[in-house]
Amino acid sequence: MLILTALGPLAVIRACADAFDRLDPSPAEAVSWFEEDVGRFRLEVYAATEEHVDACLALLGAEAPDLHLNVAPVEDANWVAMALDGLPPVQAGRFVVAGAHALARAPRGATRIWIEASEAFGTGHHGTTMGCLLALDALAKRGRRPRRVLDVGAGSGVLAIAAAKLGAVALGVEIDARAAEIGRENIKNNRVSRSVRMLTADGARVARAAPAGYDLIFANILMRPLIHMAPALTAALAPGGRIVLSGLLVGQVPLVRQAYENRGLVMTSRRRRHGWATLVLTRPRRPARTSSAGA
Repeated sequence: MLILTALGPLAVIRACADAFDRLDPSPAEAVSWFEEDVGRFRLEVYAATEEHVDACLALLGAEAPDLHLNVAPVEDANWVAMALDGLPPVQAGRFVVAGAHALARAPRGATRIWIEASEAFGTGHHGTTMGCLLALDALAKRGRRPRRVLDVGAGSGVLAIAAAKLGAVALGVEIDARAAEIGRENIKNNRVSRSVRMLTADGARVARAAPAGYDLIFANILMRPLIHMAPALTAALAPGGRIVLSGLLVGQVPLVRQAYENRGLVMTSRRRRHGWATLVLTRPRRPARTSSAGA
């Protein structure tokens, strides 16, 4: 794996990142950008092979010919061991997410979720997972605890587990078999096996097969699959139900929002954390009235 990095003004860095979003397939494994200093932004592009690096360089050269790019190998590291040693507990509203080594220090009254660092995404530290947990906490504070939950791209299962600890019955769907296996272990560790089930499957297919009845759906994935799955996820949502979307850079919000609002959903809240956005949209209980001609 190799990493391409560059520093520049916001407009240039965002334009470069957006250029990769428009490609399908993309030569980049992952693209991110963030503010490194006041007025100075950093672009990071990960590529798997030298051939992909050349394609990334060509794209960036066409988009921003004056941008100075550095290419370097990504050093191997035992990320799991490092995470176990260094990740502090995460608090998101009432929820505290941590490994066994730190969970005992959670404040009294917190809803504890035991998640060990692993290959499965979702320890709570990333801005997207944090945003989803905060959205769930906010709904519960308003007396809207979910009863039936679908978690698409469930990863570690943390969101489904959090919902279950509020009394919901949840279905987690994860296309990656190894991640789903880890999710099942986390479900067992948190003693919510009666309330949470984890499937290894395609989330869109599961949503299409489900009768409309989920009052809360989590989809913490990426922009393109979120847009692709909009019809299926919207159809699986009960009237009055809510969908929490994340895995989005702030600049990607308009396209995703439009995909769901075009299907009748209404955005009710938006969070931003570390450059990532989390959206909450609601399916109205009744379709909007349209005035008849000549009325």
